[in-house]
Amino acid sequence: MFVPYGESVPDLAGFTLLMPAVSVGNVGQLAIDLIISTLNMCKIGYFYTDCLVPMVGNNPYATSEENLTELSINAEVYSLPSKKLVALQLRSIFIKYKSKPFCEKLLSWVKSCNCAKVVILSSSHSYHRNDLQLRSTPFRYLLTPSLQKSVQNKIKSLNWEEMEKSQCIPEIHDSEFCIRIPGGGITKTLYGEGCLKEIPMVILLKFVSEGDNIPDALGLVEYLNEWLQIIKPCGDDPTASALPWKMPSSWRLLFGSGLPPVLF
Repeated sequence: MFVPYGESVPDLAGFTLLMPAVSVGNVGQLAIDLIISTLNMCKIGYFYTDCLVPMVGNNPYATSEENLTELSINAEVYSLPSKKLVALQLRSIFIKYKSKPFCEKLLSWVKSCNCAKVVILSSSHSYHRNDLQLRSTPFRYLLTPSLQKSVQNKIKSLNWEEMEKSQCIPEIHDSEFCIRIPGGGITKTLYGEGCLKEIPMVILLKFVSEGDNIPDALGLVEYLNEWLQIIKPCGDDPTASALPWKMPSSWRLLFGSGLPPVLF
C-alpha cells in the first residue's frame, strides 16, 4: 500500500501519524495542509490504492517556480523526523464500498510501522448537535482504549470535552446510545477499527457547516496544538502560537479565480 519515494523504506517507529477524515467542509484535509505547509514537511512516499478516486495535480505546497510543476496525487505521505511526525494527506473521495477496506489496510500499515499513535482530524455537521453541545465548545475528542491511560490525564488538564454518545436512531426514543458522527466520513470506521485492533488513536473534530471552512481548519490545528505543541507557544499562554500557521500556495484558488474585470 505504501510506496516510498526513495530506495529504502523510512523508519517511522515511534512517530505520530496525523491524517484527515474526508468529512464535512474538508476541515481535516485543510488542517493537514496547514501542518504540512507550516512545518515544511518532506514528501516521503504515497499510497498506491484502488480505494480512492484517482487524481493528479500540481504541487499544492509550491514555494517557487522550480517546485511548482511537481505532481501530487490522491494520497501522499509527508514526514518531519525532528518532531517525530508523519502526515498522510487525502485529496479525493472514496470509491463506493471501498472506505472500510482502506481503513483496514491503513491501520495494518500503521501497526507494521510501529507508529506511536494516530491522530485523526475530522468534522461533523453542526446542525446535528443536541442542546448540550450547542451550549458548549464546538470541539470534541475520542480516544481508543489503548491510548486512554497514557494521555487521559494530559487531555483532562486541557479541559477538553469528549464526544457524547447519542441515540443510534434519533427518531426512536428507546433506541440504544452510541457514538454518532454525522458528516464525519470514515471517522467512525477508523475509530471502530482502532478499538478492535488496539491502535493508539485519538479523534479530534469540530462541529461545522459547509462554506468557507478555513477558520474551522485554523481552529482545529490550534486545538491539536494545545496538546501536541507542534508550534511552541510564546509566553505563558498555551493557545498562543509562536509562529503563524502558513497557508499553502494552492489555497489562493480554493474558491476558483476572481471575477473577470469585464463584468464591471
